[in-house]
Amino acid sequence: MTVSLSQSQRDLLMQKMEQDPQRFQQMVIDDSMQAIRQTMKNGKLNAAFTTKLWELLLQDNDLSVSLQRYLWRIPLKQKRTFIQGIDQHLSDRYPMFKGLSEGWPGKNNIPPYVRPAEERRRDFDLVTQGYLGYMGLGYSLREVELFVWLEVIRDKQCEDRPCEIGVPVCNDKGEEQAESDGGCPVKIHIPEVLNLMGEGKLRAAFDLIREANPLPNMTGRVCPQELQCQGVCTHNERPIEIGQLEWFLPQRERELGTDLPQECMVNPWVAANKPPIAIIGSGPSGLINAYLLASAGHPVTVFEAFHALGGVLRYGIPEFRLPNQLIDDVVAKIKALGGQFVTNYIAGKTATFADLKRAGFARVFVGTGAGLPRFMNVPGEHLNNIMSANEFLTRVNLMQAHKDDYETPLPDVDGKEVVIIGGGNTAMDAARTACRLGANVTIVYRRTKDQMPARVEELHHALEEGIVVKELCSPSEFHGDKNHVLSSATLDLMTLGEPDASGRCRPQRTGETERMKIDLAIMALGNDSNPIVKDAEPQLETSKWGTLVVKKDSQETSLAGIYSGGDATRGGSTAIKAAGDGQAAAKEIIKSLDFNPKEIQTMVAAAKAYTDIGQMPSKIVGRRQLTDEIVEFTINAPFIARSAKAGQFVRVLATEKGELIPLTLADWDADKGTIVLVIQGLGSSSNLINQMQEGDCFTAIAGPLGQPSHVKQHEEKRVVFAAGGVGLPAVHPIMRAHLELGNKVTLISGFRGIEQRFWTDEGDKVEVLRAQYGEQFEVIYASNDGSFGIKGFVTTPLEGMLENHRDGKGEPIAEVVTIGPPMMMRAVSDQTLGYKVPTVASLNAIMVDATGMCGACMVPVMENGKLVRKHACIDGPEIDSHIIDWDKLLPRFNQFKTQERRSQIKHKFIEE
Repeated sequence: MTVSLSQSQRDLLMQKMEQDPQRFQQMVIDDSMQAIRQTMKNGKLNAAFTTKLWELLLQDNDLSVSLQRYLWRIPLKQKRTFIQGIDQHLSDRYPMFKGLSEGWPGKNNIPPYVRPAEERRRDFDLVTQGYLGYMGLGYSLREVELFVWLEVIRDKQCEDRPCEIGVPVCNDKGEEQAESDGGCPVKIHIPEVLNLMGEGKLRAAFDLIREANPLPNMTGRVCPQELQCQGVCTHNERPIEIGQLEWFLPQRERELGTDLPQECMVNPWVAANKPPIAIIGSGPSGLINAYLLASAGHPVTVFEAFHALGGVLRYGIPEFRLPNQLIDDVVAKIKALGGQFVTNYIAGKTATFADLKRAGFARVFVGTGAGLPRFMNVPGEHLNNIMSANEFLTRVNLMQAHKDDYETPLPDVDGKEVVIIGGGNTAMDAARTACRLGANVTIVYRRTKDQMPARVEELHHALEEGIVVKELCSPSEFHGDKNHVLSSATLDLMTLGEPDASGRCRPQRTGETERMKIDLAIMALGNDSNPIVKDAEPQLETSKWGTLVVKKDSQETSLAGIYSGGDATRGGSTAIKAAGDGQAAAKEIIKSLDFNPKEIQTMVAAAKAYTDIGQMPSKIVGRRQLTDEIVEFTINAPFIARSAKAGQFVRVLATEKGELIPLTLADWDADKGTIVLVIQGLGSSSNLINQMQEGDCFTAIAGPLGQPSHVKQHEEKRVVFAAGGVGLPAVHPIMRAHLELGNKVTLISGFRGIEQRFWTDEGDKVEVLRAQYGEQFEVIYASNDGSFGIKGFVTTPLEGMLENHRDGKGEPIAEVVTIGPPMMMRAVSDQTLGYKVPTVASLNAIMVDATGMCGACMVPVMENGKLVRKHACIDGPEIDSHIIDWDKLLPRFNQFKTQERRSQIKHKFIEE
């Protein structure tokens, strides 16, 4: 029956609606909900009702939110009715609904959008684009929100909360272990987040996540959820996509423009009411630690070893998995809170923990990561075109070596046979990166695919992209061509035996082998702990694996006030566990502080001054053209100048698109805060540097790096230096250190000719030392053509000294130090070997990071009759030249000869 209203009644109704619109809106919602409830109870939805219900959900208003809340709360049976309805009636409009009701909720869902393999396998754009990826197919943001909501309503709201707190693990005695199986390392309240999302309260869900994990857009991308929250989900066949939901929320806010960096009301460095904290490393543990401490009002400075921030998140993870923009967003949020960043700062080299404490920092958090890559130590591993995954990924991810306008070289991989050895996530990253560069990629793994430690998703994507997995194989020897370039490998065929400590079946050799053609081999075998920090801090307790030991139920190390987390303490682990450590350390640090206001103000002022020094640009304050192709630069680098020791080097990046190159320190002045570098323009990078002028700034200079020269007293013996060309600046501070100690020194300095000599005039470096030390310092000059000094190479006068040493004439030789062109150093080494005179060669081999992380500066040496690997940046640069296998080492200097020639032609330094 229809009731008609008079005009006065209608006017009165409109007046009441205007006075209390929410009441009438709620009446409409209540009436609508009542009709929907009744229809849902009937057990089957027709097309008209389903379409109308979906249209109401799309409206994104109070009614749609009420509908979401209602459908979230109804019994599972009625939820199934709803899913059957959209499957049956909306699949033409939404293909992802087709078949959704089959096995729902435990065996079926709407997956996040993943770009097709053929589309993605040749670019570095994001592969798993999440639910927001559906917008690229033309769906609206509101439609995507509903796709997400359809995933959420699968959740059971389990009372025991395994996704959040994990499942207890017991030992053989039935005792619970410290760490549970699964769960969330950063303690997100996952059931509550899902409940809010189920009720349509997406902003509230995002706020709740951010309370526990302030950086969900970063951690949500790289967390192995299948081992954490999703690994213990009671939907064990098709777990809730918790990781994708976690990532969706901040990305949605970013899409709406509401998750922008929030400037702090009062800069903590200005307020100076809380003690300053130093964070070493800008990886996942360091970033979350810095964010939480800055949020709490602490002045924080993050010290990063590279020139770009993000640590392993940037250099190790390709952008098709983790876009750099997400890292940049996190950095921007920390900066907005007053956080400061100092790049090119290497803990244990640039400064020690004690230096940071003296600089005013109340506490130090160490998040330096793992470090040294593992190799197989099999014959032929020294060959060119065998490198670690760390090196390969750093060249591509950090240094952009695959781009034509960047200077860092990369092995030619397009159309080549590239083999990855290993089965973890790093192996997948290296394999998929090589695939995008045009390589034919094979992963060689000693077990089977189902035992790979890599994320299932990453392996699946790799296979989709055409990457081949060769199971039950392991290289036992690499073979090279006449130029010492890798050409093939002998593979041992394996079978699986009994389980090992990891629970996986132990691979065993069958005795059979096969030969495989390889153009480039990439080792992805995990990492060992980098020794730089522990070597610099001998009182710091470390494990037998070299990791930093922290106290029980704490992130504090054995040194008071020094905290740590992530791979530095765990060894190879995951980004999310590192973030959890950084989070726990931040809370612990805050509770540990007890300083009075005056102390705090003093500390903040000192820490701010220290930070300002670290942020100073590496500016050229002096330039001297020594010869046509050799330039001496004096550069502002206060931290390096304070810490430099004889024999050390620095890692130099001239421009953002340049190449990281090692250069030995020629001199430094701690009072002025300057260092001296002497550079010969041989390749593109050195020639480009030599074009720089006074007032220009280097993009980055890091150091000092390497072990200092071993300088000790040699009574009645002479230390001989054989320096060729720009080896002279490298030996200069080492000679000075010996002279200052009272040792007698002979310098044999060789040049091509008189036009190439430098530092030899009165008042210049060499002659200043000669004038200062008199007979204690002997100088012999030589030149190839005889135009300056003795005619011949440095070996000519050295031979006479060695003969006298053998015959007992004159002063005996304590040791010979040789620095210069590789062939010259080898000649000196061969020469002194026959006379049994100790000799060291300083080797600045091809490096990328120069801290041991990449493994590029491998030096093959013989120890106890066995060929072993040393690294010039960690064990050197000075290495006993008589144990170096020069036949294997020398070809490594030509590893990128082809790429260097192309670069010089591009820059017109040479003609094609």
